[in-house]
Amino acid sequence: MKNFLKGLLLGTLLVGTMSTSQAQLQLNGAGSTFDYPIFSKWFDTYNKMTGIEINYASIGSGGGIHQITEGTVDFGASDAPLTPEQMGDFNKAQGSDIVHIPIIMGGVAITYNLPSVGQGIKLDGTTLADIYLGKITKWNDPRIVKLNKDKNLPDKAILVAHRSEGSGTTFIFSSYLSKVSPEWSKQCGTSIAINWPVGIGAKGTEGVAGVIAQTEGAIGYIELAYAKQNNLPYCLIKNQSGNFIEVNFNTVSAAAAGASAHMPNDLRAVITNSPGKNSYPICGFSWVVIPKDIKNREHAEALVKFLKWAVTKGQADATSLYYAPLPKPVQKLDLEKLNAITSNGNKL
Repeated sequence: MKNFLKGLLLGTLLVGTMSTSQAQLQLNGAGSTFDYPIFSKWFDTYNKMTGIEINYASIGSGGGIHQITEGTVDFGASDAPLTPEQMGDFNKAQGSDIVHIPIIMGGVAITYNLPSVGQGIKLDGTTLADIYLGKITKWNDPRIVKLNKDKNLPDKAILVAHRSEGSGTTFIFSSYLSKVSPEWSKQCGTSIAINWPVGIGAKGTEGVAGVIAQTEGAIGYIELAYAKQNNLPYCLIKNQSGNFIEVNFNTVSAAAAGASAHMPNDLRAVITNSPGKNSYPICGFSWVVIPKDIKNREHAEALVKFLKWAVTKGQADATSLYYAPLPKPVQKLDLEKLNAITSNGNKL
């Protein structure tokens, strides 16, 4: 497991092992680094099953949205739903509506590098927001100490790490902070790209994980698989019920428990800071975004078949890679959306 994940941190990967002559066709995608570990597993498995190669550029959600809008890839992947403006831009560029397919769920771990302290520093939302606002600058700040009376926190500067490019992980993180901190909401808001008050930026989840791993005193937000791979400790985050929650597939599933009952028609549900005594508050869906009408019929059929497999049988790979599988009702909604995909106005 560790060696498998280590290979995923190398950046953009060409997934698929069969020769061009063996492969039926190639599909191209780009976007979320959050999804990269499970995508790599899926694409390799699906290639061996079908001969179809899926090439994926792990460039961040913003890049994936841009490329699917430009029509240079078959699908984009984003941990942030497209805004109404982005959906309008897509429709104008491609002459088709865009469809959001929830593909997986995951938690954003708040990781840090304090070898003398170890695992499980506790933070609440306003304290975390004030660290990222630059109002709390030392690990032994009285507010952090009050939450962690069982730990000997050092008199050490906090180095804030964040993403430097448009990122769905940033969307999830900033969505949470906006819900728990009025000051963050007013000053920074919720977006895939933030005008950060403090800190240093790094490209991709891989980059942020690298900064934290190499810098004592650093703190940052990364998808859980990257925290596990880098042996980085992560915080227990106080949820709406007042409980300090560890990020794992059970606590992410708890946060999504009511999502299917309240899922909007376009499936663009945001589940940060969800109620529930066991809900981890910094988590969300990730989406594959595709045109509702796909011009190339062969690609349309292959892509829809793959996505139907991914949102059903592929979910069995979720927990081993530190994701949470989609609830069954959400899988059903995905299949309904995929059954409505057309090619040049004709049913597949």
